[in-house]
Amino acid sequence: MTKSNEVLRTPDRGRGVIARYREYLPVSESTPIISLGEGGTPLIFSSRLSAIVGRGCEVYLKYEGLNPTCSFKDRGMTLAVSKAVECGTVAVICASTGNTSASAAAYAARAGIRCAVVLPAGKIASGKLLQAFAYGAKVVAIDGNFDDALLVVRALGRRDDFAIVNSINPDRISGQKTAAFEIVDDLGDAPDFHLLPLGNAGNITAYWAGYREYRDAGNCTSLPAMLGFQAAGAAPMFHGRVVENPETIASAIRIGNPASWEAAQRAVQDSRGAVDIVTDNEILEAQRWLATHEGIFVEPASAAPIAGLFNCCEPVRGPVYPFTQIREGSRIVCTVTGHGLKDPEVMVDRATKLTAVAPNEQEVLRAIGF
Repeated sequence: MTKSNEVLRTPDRGRGVIARYREYLPVSESTPIISLGEGGTPLIFSSRLSAIVGRGCEVYLKYEGLNPTCSFKDRGMTLAVSKAVECGTVAVICASTGNTSASAAAYAARAGIRCAVVLPAGKIASGKLLQAFAYGAKVVAIDGNFDDALLVVRALGRRDDFAIVNSINPDRISGQKTAAFEIVDDLGDAPDFHLLPLGNAGNITAYWAGYREYRDAGNCTSLPAMLGFQAAGAAPMFHGRVVENPETIASAIRIGNPASWEAAQRAVQDSRGAVDIVTDNEILEAQRWLATHEGIFVEPASAAPIAGLFNCCEPVRGPVYPFTQIREGSRIVCTVTGHGLKDPEVMVDRATKLTAVAPNEQEVLRAIGF
């Protein structure tokens, strides 16, 4: 038997994060596992980003866009929906900037239960909205932002009819912490720094919980500094105040009052990390750079930590964490949370500007600049 065949026969392969990390999750033998084979996403070494940081540092990209619904939300949703079904829930509900709605709808469909999604009208990327409809969710748009939608969902969640599957549900955080487990398993220890987008703040909370739990279990010897990056127009944690009307091209982090604010703040402080901001232009530049230099296409929100990494390498800007002050040989992980096809609008202009040329070799060579 070849090594590749042995890997394919691993009992938990394709069964998802609950099967792989059951001992660290709040499940029992009576919990019905609702899974789409989530997790196991690649940790990709980036030689170009490593060279930009310099000082012998290594930069890795945790590519969460390769989860079943193309975002990190699936890690928490498998557990949230499994526990909801265990409790006899017949419907799940969520507020969403897009990725949560897609994931909730998919896992509800898998479980054979209903899903309701409350969205801010006109603020959801088309790829994510289409997913929610495709998976059969009941989608309701409100005249307000994400924070307004979450208030409605919290109120509806007091009824017996619904289980809320936003990150205010602790099962969501428990599932999402498995990404930290995978990173340690791949690297052999925790990284020195972990950079990620900061929107509703559940993910930074989950990663920090995962690293601490894995250390306490003896699976790693250190903990990373957690660095969260918010969009300049939606940066409540950076400014220390609620943003009433958050605005950014990065719709997944267009949140003015994060549900996990306090827990995320503790994660940043306890890890001796930081929260910083990046502009929309910096986000879009980082998105383009990642696609054209690494072949990894991510949604705008996912590019926030890459933009933050670039800024951290420019001490003239005065970022919170200039990498010139970091010891040589540090290992840095950036989580890119969602696939670029989830939020294609920013690339549409380029695609629609295509003009046809004559079907011959010379015209095609001229069009491609040769």
